[in-house]
Amino acid sequence: MSAAGHGSSAGDVAAGMTAFRDAVVAWAAGGPGAEQARELAGRLSVRAVVLLEGPSDVAAVDALAAGRGRDLAGEGVCVLAMGGAMSVGRFAALLGPAGLGLRLTGLCDEQERGYYDRGWARAGADPHDVFVCAADLEDELIRALGVDAVREVVREQGDSRTLDVFLRQPAQRSRTAQQQLRRFFGTKKGRKIHYGRVLVEALAPERVPAPLAGLFAALPARETC
Repeated sequence: MSAAGHGSSAGDVAAGMTAFRDAVVAWAAGGPGAEQARELAGRLSVRAVVLLEGPSDVAAVDALAAGRGRDLAGEGVCVLAMGGAMSVGRFAALLGPAGLGLRLTGLCDEQERGYYDRGWARAGADPHDVFVCAADLEDELIRALGVDAVREVVREQGDSRTLDVFLRQPAQRSRTAQQQLRRFFGTKKGRKIHYGRVLVEALAPERVPAPLAGLFAALPARETC
Protein backbone atom coordinates (compact mmCIF):
# COMPACT_ATOMS: atom_id res chain seq x y z
CA MET A 1 0.00 0.00 0.00
CA SER A 2 1.30 3.48 -0.82
CA ALA A 3 1.86 6.14 1.81
CA ALA A 4 -1.37 7.79 0.72
CA GLY A 5 -3.28 4.61 1.38
CA HIS A 6 -3.19 4.74 5.18
CA GLY A 7 -6.35 6.80 5.59
CA SER A 8 -4.70 10.06 4.50
CA SER A 9 -5.69 12.23 1.56
CA ALA A 10 -3.19 13.09 -1.16
CA GLY A 11 -3.13 16.64 0.19
CA ASP A 12 -2.27 15.40 3.67
CA VAL A 13 0.55 13.27 2.29
CA ALA A 14 1.92 16.16 0.22
CA ALA A 15 1.84 18.46 3.24
CA GLY A 16 3.52 15.79 5.33
CA MET A 17 6.26 15.31 2.75
CA THR A 18 6.87 19.07 2.71
CA ALA A 19 7.22 18.97 6.50
CA PHE A 20 9.60 16.02 6.19
CA ARG A 21 11.78 17.93 3.70
CA ASP A 22 11.84 20.98 5.94
CA ALA A 23 12.83 18.88 8.94
CA VAL A 24 15.62 17.17 7.00
CA VAL A 25 16.99 20.49 5.74
CA ALA A 26 17.01 21.88 9.30
CA TRP A 27 18.67 18.69 10.55
CA ALA A 28 21.34 18.80 7.84
CA ALA A 29 22.08 22.42 8.76
CA GLY A 30 22.83 21.37 12.34
CA GLY A 31 19.55 22.53 13.84
CA PRO A 32 16.61 20.65 15.32
CA GLY A 33 14.74 18.35 13.00
CA ALA A 34 16.10 14.86 13.61
CA GLU A 35 13.22 13.68 15.78
CA GLN A 36 10.57 15.18 13.51
CA ALA A 37 12.25 13.72 10.40
CA ARG A 38 12.28 10.24 11.91
CA GLU A 39 8.65 10.49 13.00
CA LEU A 40 7.47 11.74 9.63
CA ALA A 41 9.53 9.18 7.71
CA GLY A 42 7.72 6.44 9.60
CA ARG A 43 4.28 7.98 9.40
CA LEU A 44 4.55 8.71 5.67
CA SER A 45 6.23 5.37 4.85
CA VAL A 46 9.10 7.22 3.18
CA ARG A 47 11.18 4.66 1.30
CA ALA A 48 13.46 6.68 -0.93
CA VAL A 49 14.90 10.15 -1.35
CA VAL A 50 15.91 11.86 -4.59
CA LEU A 51 18.77 14.22 -3.75
CA LEU A 52 18.97 17.11 -6.22
CA GLU A 53 21.20 20.15 -6.39
CA GLY A 54 18.53 22.82 -6.70
CA PRO A 55 14.89 23.75 -7.27
CA SER A 56 15.05 23.74 -11.08
CA ASP A 57 15.94 20.05 -10.93
CA VAL A 58 13.00 19.47 -8.57
CA ALA A 59 10.69 21.26 -11.02
CA ALA A 60 11.83 18.96 -13.82
CA VAL A 61 11.45 15.79 -11.76
CA ASP A 62 8.01 16.85 -10.53
CA ALA A 63 6.90 17.66 -14.09
CA LEU A 64 8.02 14.27 -15.40
CA ALA A 65 6.29 12.52 -12.50
CA ALA A 66 3.06 14.37 -13.24
CA GLY A 67 3.33 13.55 -16.94
CA ARG A 68 3.70 9.87 -16.09
CA GLY A 69 0.80 9.91 -13.66
CA ARG A 70 3.00 9.23 -10.65
CA ASP A 71 2.40 10.63 -7.17
CA LEU A 72 5.91 10.38 -5.76
CA ALA A 73 4.95 11.60 -2.29
CA GLY A 74 2.16 9.07 -2.18
CA GLU A 75 4.64 6.37 -3.21
CA GLY A 76 6.94 7.26 -0.34
CA VAL A 77 9.51 9.06 -2.49
CA CYS A 78 10.82 12.41 -1.25
CA VAL A 79 12.25 14.80 -3.87
CA LEU A 80 14.64 17.14 -2.10
CA ALA A 81 16.70 20.16 -3.22
CA MET A 82 19.86 20.42 -1.11
CA GLY A 83 20.93 23.93 -2.08
CA GLY A 84 24.09 22.76 -3.84
CA ALA A 85 25.99 19.57 -4.53
CA MET A 86 28.56 20.24 -1.81
CA SER A 87 25.86 19.41 0.76
CA VAL A 88 25.24 15.91 -0.55
CA GLY A 89 27.53 14.21 1.97
CA ARG A 90 25.53 15.52 4.93
CA PHE A 91 22.17 14.61 3.44
CA ALA A 92 23.33 11.18 2.32
CA ALA A 93 24.71 10.38 5.77
CA LEU A 94 21.48 11.39 7.51
CA LEU A 95 19.08 9.72 5.10
CA GLY A 96 20.91 6.74 3.61
CA PRO A 97 21.67 3.25 4.92
CA ALA A 98 23.75 4.58 7.82
CA GLY A 99 21.06 7.09 8.82
CA LEU A 100 17.30 6.74 8.37
CA GLY A 101 17.87 3.71 6.16
CA LEU A 102 16.24 5.16 3.04
CA ARG A 103 17.23 4.34 -0.51
CA LEU A 104 19.16 7.20 -2.08
CA THR A 105 18.87 8.27 -5.69
CA GLY A 106 20.25 11.44 -7.19
CA LEU A 107 20.83 13.53 -10.28
CA CYS A 108 23.87 15.77 -10.64
CA ASP A 109 26.01 17.72 -13.09
CA GLU A 110 29.21 16.09 -14.37
CA GLN A 111 31.39 18.66 -12.61
CA GLU A 112 29.70 17.87 -9.29
CA ARG A 113 29.92 14.10 -9.61
CA GLY A 114 32.81 13.81 -7.16
CA TYR A 115 30.70 15.21 -4.33
CA TYR A 116 27.99 12.63 -4.99
CA ASP A 117 30.43 9.74 -5.36
CA ARG A 118 32.09 10.53 -2.03
CA GLY A 119 28.79 11.15 -0.27
CA TRP A 120 27.29 7.92 -1.57
CA ALA A 121 30.38 5.89 -0.58
CA ARG A 122 30.43 7.24 2.97
CA ALA A 123 26.71 6.61 3.38
CA GLY A 124 26.97 3.05 2.05
CA ALA A 125 24.54 3.78 -0.79
CA ASP A 126 24.46 2.14 -4.22
CA PRO A 127 26.69 4.15 -6.62
CA HIS A 128 24.54 3.05 -9.55
CA ASP A 129 21.71 5.22 -8.19
CA VAL A 130 23.48 8.47 -9.13
CA PHE A 131 22.60 9.74 -12.61
CA VAL A 132 24.90 12.28 -14.23
CA CYS A 133 24.10 15.06 -16.71
CA ALA A 134 26.85 15.93 -19.20
CA ALA A 135 26.76 19.62 -18.27
CA ASP A 136 23.54 20.15 -16.35
CA LEU A 137 19.90 19.18 -16.66
CA GLU A 138 18.99 22.27 -18.71
CA ASP A 139 21.65 21.30 -21.24
CA GLU A 140 20.25 17.77 -21.41
CA LEU A 141 16.73 19.09 -21.98
CA ILE A 142 17.83 21.50 -24.71
CA ARG A 143 19.65 18.72 -26.55
CA ALA A 144 16.69 16.37 -26.17
CA LEU A 145 14.21 18.87 -27.57
CA GLY A 146 16.47 20.59 -30.08
CA VAL A 147 17.21 24.29 -30.35
CA ASP A 148 14.27 25.11 -32.64
CA ALA A 149 11.77 23.38 -30.35
CA VAL A 150 13.19 25.13 -27.28
CA ARG A 151 12.88 28.51 -29.02
CA GLU A 152 9.26 27.65 -29.78
CA VAL A 153 8.70 26.90 -26.09
CA VAL A 154 10.29 30.25 -25.22
CA ARG A 155 7.94 31.94 -27.68
CA GLU A 156 4.92 30.19 -26.18
CA GLN A 157 6.00 31.40 -22.74
CA GLY A 158 6.08 35.01 -23.94
CA ASP A 159 9.86 35.38 -23.63
CA SER A 160 10.87 35.75 -27.29
CA ARG A 161 11.58 39.49 -27.08
CA THR A 162 13.62 39.02 -23.90
CA LEU A 163 15.60 36.23 -25.59
CA ASP A 164 16.23 38.40 -28.67
CA VAL A 165 17.63 41.20 -26.50
CA PHE A 166 19.81 38.70 -24.65
CA LEU A 167 21.17 37.23 -27.88
CA ARG A 168 22.29 40.69 -29.08
CA GLN A 169 24.72 40.96 -26.17
CA PRO A 170 28.36 40.80 -27.37
CA ALA A 171 29.16 38.01 -24.90
CA GLN A 172 26.73 35.68 -26.70
CA ARG A 173 28.29 35.94 -30.15
CA SER A 174 30.94 33.29 -29.56
CA ARG A 175 28.54 30.78 -28.00
CA THR A 176 26.60 28.08 -29.76
CA ALA A 177 22.82 28.31 -29.93
CA GLN A 178 22.55 25.62 -27.27
CA GLN A 179 24.97 27.44 -24.96
CA GLN A 180 23.06 30.67 -25.47
CA LEU A 181 19.74 29.12 -24.46
CA ARG A 182 21.30 27.43 -21.44
CA ARG A 183 22.78 30.75 -20.32
CA PHE A 184 19.48 32.54 -20.95
CA PHE A 185 17.61 30.26 -18.58
CA GLY A 186 19.99 31.22 -15.78
CA THR A 187 19.87 35.01 -16.21
CA LYS A 188 16.78 35.75 -14.14
CA LYS A 189 15.71 34.45 -10.75
CA GLY A 190 13.08 31.78 -11.13
CA ARG A 191 13.56 31.31 -14.88
CA LYS A 192 15.49 28.03 -14.53
CA ILE A 193 12.75 26.67 -12.27
CA HIS A 194 10.02 27.70 -14.71
CA TYR A 195 11.77 26.23 -17.73
CA GLY A 196 12.78 23.12 -15.84
CA ARG A 197 9.07 22.38 -15.75
CA VAL A 198 7.91 23.56 -19.18
CA LEU A 199 10.77 21.95 -21.11
CA VAL A 200 9.98 18.60 -19.54
CA GLU A 201 6.30 19.09 -20.33
CA ALA A 202 7.24 19.70 -23.99
CA LEU A 203 9.18 16.42 -24.27
CA ALA A 204 7.79 13.42 -26.10
CA PRO A 205 8.05 10.33 -23.85
CA GLU A 206 10.79 8.81 -25.99
CA ARG A 207 12.88 12.00 -25.83
CA VAL A 208 13.38 12.12 -22.06
CA PRO A 209 17.15 12.58 -21.45
CA ALA A 210 18.94 9.42 -20.32
CA PRO A 211 19.92 10.69 -16.84
CA LEU A 212 16.35 11.70 -16.04
CA ALA A 213 14.91 8.50 -17.51
CA GLY A 214 17.45 6.46 -15.54
CA LEU A 215 16.52 8.22 -12.33
CA PHE A 216 12.85 7.36 -12.77
CA ALA A 217 13.66 3.77 -13.67
CA ALA A 218 15.57 3.48 -10.38
CA LEU A 219 12.80 4.82 -8.17
CA PRO A 220 10.99 2.17 -6.09
CA ALA A 221 8.06 0.74 -7.98
CA ARG A 222 4.57 1.77 -6.93
CA GLU A 223 3.18 -0.59 -4.32
CA THR A 224 -0.21 -2.15 -4.92
CA CYS A 225 -2.89 -2.74 -2.30
